[in-house]
Amino acid sequence: MDDLVRQAMAKWPHVPDCYGWLGLGNRGQWYMRDDGVQSLGLFQSQNSGVKGSVLRHEKLIEFIHRNYAADHQGQWYFQNGPQRVYVELESTPYIWRLDAAFVPVAQTGHASQVLTCLMDENGCVYLNTKMGFGLVHTLDVGCVAEALEQSLWPIEDCFAKDLPRRFGYVISPQQGMQEDPGVKKPT
Repeated sequence: MDDLVRQAMAKWPHVPDCYGWLGLGNRGQWYMRDDGVQSLGLFQSQNSGVKGSVLRHEKLIEFIHRNYAADHQGQWYFQNGPQRVYVELESTPYIWRLDAAFVPVAQTGHASQVLTCLMDENGCVYLNTKMGFGLVHTLDVGCVAEALEQSLWPIEDCFAKDLPRRFGYVISPQQGMQEDPGVKKPT
């Protein structure tokens, strides 16, 4: 986490959290979701098809990557100064790309080591790594096939609906806020 972020958190410790405004898509792109986009449906909803505007500002994306983390409930967020901006996930907290040596690299630019490869009922491929769990980018599924042919990783079948609970992450912190009457909603 950036030092400036830590300083802002110490200076303004009671800034309310932000929900629904930032999403991570299945291809590792970040999406800004304004009120209008949010009113059309949840980020990962198959029905809405509306994700928001793709972020293209390189410095902002780098800042998000440096300050991207999970809380104790498995909700992923970007610490934006004193404000925690919770992330809506299209599927998983990491999107993996593979380099020529089959090393997975997350959308954040951090490399990791594969523990297990999983494939769900729809043919989507995931990697459980030392850094965390994530979806393999569609352009790299062929690389995964090569790694599996070389017996580099174990593979197992899974069901997509079971993955958040199994790997301890929350797809939609915003939806959790709407469904839990004990959670104070931001004003």
